[in-house]
Amino acid sequence: MITASLHEGAIVLDPFSVRMVLGIVTLTLIVLSAASSRRIRSTSTTWWRVALLLFFAGNFAFLLNGTSFLAWANPPGKALIVAGAFSIWAGARSLRERKVSAWQISPAPLITFLASAMDGVESSLWSGGLMYLGMTAAGLGMAAGELWLAKSAQSRMTKFLALIAGLTSLYYLGRGVTFVLEGPDGSSFRTLFGYAPAALMHLILLVSLSFTINSLGNSHLIKRLRERAERDHLTGLLNRGAFLGLAEKELAGPAAHQNAALILADLDYFKAVNDEHGHAAGDAALRAFAEACTASVRSTDLVGRYGGEEFILLLPGATQQRAEAIASEISQRLSAMADPAGLPYPTVSYGVTSTGAKAADLNFMISVADAALYSAKAQGRDQVVGAESVEPLPTIQQRP
Repeated sequence: MITASLHEGAIVLDPFSVRMVLGIVTLTLIVLSAASSRRIRSTSTTWWRVALLLFFAGNFAFLLNGTSFLAWANPPGKALIVAGAFSIWAGARSLRERKVSAWQISPAPLITFLASAMDGVESSLWSGGLMYLGMTAAGLGMAAGELWLAKSAQSRMTKFLALIAGLTSLYYLGRGVTFVLEGPDGSSFRTLFGYAPAALMHLILLVSLSFTINSLGNSHLIKRLRERAERDHLTGLLNRGAFLGLAEKELAGPAAHQNAALILADLDYFKAVNDEHGHAAGDAALRAFAEACTASVRSTDLVGRYGGEEFILLLPGATQQRAEAIASEISQRLSAMADPAGLPYPTVSYGVTSTGAKAADLNFMISVADAALYSAKAQGRDQVVGAESVEPLPTIQQRP
């Protein structure tokens, strides 16, 4: 039953009432977090949702303090809170792409449970209290460190959560020190580190945690939507609009006064592949060529699907000769791949141009490369033609 006392004009809630409020707020945060980002799944947010559930369960167990169920409710309650603190650490660690398994988290809650169960639990609310306070401080402190070092899309939010986790860790450390010096009945402990101040710190931590979950979830969703808008759904490469926008920026940036090469590629007799073997075979060929492209270029190069069976690549810093060699390498990779149906992939024709050590206009480069590609087609296909080449540079002989 929720009760309150009037003390010198102020309403003071009893421990049960404070924990009921904490439990209701925590449950609300759990529901809101699940509803607002139910489609977003990541290791870090999963761990943090688990932390919210563990804090809720631990707080629920503490509601039985002062009843005949104290002996079996209090040790699990402390263990669950410690498990929640270490789940925050696990989520923070996974945010840095470091794996965490259950066995890494279980020792701290288990030790806390045993310490509480073996410390006169039948008559003491604070059985194993020092272990509980110390483990909670340790878990939150480790989480703060991982969060501070994390490089996420929402770095400001994770830094804020790191600050809150660090302050909560210091608060629990202060609780532990005061617990040793005064005991749970000391005036300083009850005033500064009692159930009401501790509940307030929990609320701040859990609200910050829930907000971070939602922020990261929304950031991830926005990133996915942007990728869908910028990526070709079949090959995963940049679509035409995204490629042209990024290429314009690249040529206007530091690359403006360096070498940059552009490649236009077209799959030979692609219509025949679709007509004779079906669109599934054509799609497989497009995906295979995209894979060969991404395997042959650097992460800083731009690769896009220009339209239909035509592809475009911008290679900042690459010379004409290097770009022509990369085009040949792409064809080599493609010829070495195996079609799922055992069919040969089509050959590829390339047109290549480069800027030299001078600024260049993207549209002009595309026009020059397109003319070189047309020349490659006219001269028999399955070859690389440079815009400044007199004779085409043949690729390896592929299957007809």
